[in-house]
Amino acid sequence: MNEDVAVVEEGKYVYCIIKNSRQRDFGQIGIGEGSNVVYTVQYGDLAAVVSDTPIRIYDPTRENVLAHEFVNETVMREYTVIPMSFGTLFRTEDDIVELLKSTYQAFDDVLEKMKDKIEFGLKVLWDRDRVVATIEEQNEEIRRLRDEIDRNAQSSTYFARMQLGRLIEAAMEDAGNQYVRDIHEALKPVAVASRSNKPIGDRMILNAAYLVDRDREKNFDDAVKEISRKYESLLSFKYTGPWPPYNFVNIKLKLEKATA
Repeated sequence: MNEDVAVVEEGKYVYCIIKNSRQRDFGQIGIGEGSNVVYTVQYGDLAAVVSDTPIRIYDPTRENVLAHEFVNETVMREYTVIPMSFGTLFRTEDDIVELLKSTYQAFDDVLEKMKDKIEFGLKVLWDRDRVVATIEEQNEEIRRLRDEIDRNAQSSTYFARMQLGRLIEAAMEDAGNQYVRDIHEALKPVAVASRSNKPIGDRMILNAAYLVDRDREKNFDDAVKEISRKYESLLSFKYTGPWPPYNFVNIKLKLEKATA
């Protein structure tokens, strides 16, 4: 009895766009099983960095996302890159060439603006208890109300406790905003641009990306270390990179999904 065998259609997974007029082979580092060869598809002096892959929806698992990022990190050691979104697939090389041709000017402009620039991520979290203790030391009104409640623990009113809570929350918000301003001001002289993203969770007060000239990487690194030392008893700094400029590239592409 013959059974129908599903035919798997092959496509092209696109990682990034670079300025390059010659065919390049980056080795077997591509996404998917077997680590497919990563190579370039050319149009003039633009190139898409791609690998062959079955056309399917790639789930954003840790393994797949790391594979996607690894290719971009490898390529960016030699080139300025425009990173493509995770899971971008095309059916044929001709489709990719058409993309490069139709969006040539936009890609060319962004590559020029991003030339020799890299991105760093910075997340800053605070130690809430230590920040509150610092605020109480510095804020006379909060300190007075806290002492009053502590002295009259049995008779202190619900209103007094609510008032203390509101004062602390307002002071925390002011302190957080001031910390963020201080950090941005410290890093502004060594960064080309910055972009703030929404903090994640209650402890995070800053979730930002910084665009930095490649030859000023050490200056930026030193500035991060200096500002982190200033607040080391109150804040913890999570610093990552260098990355391709994910947060600073905004090209709107009308892509036909390769997955039917």
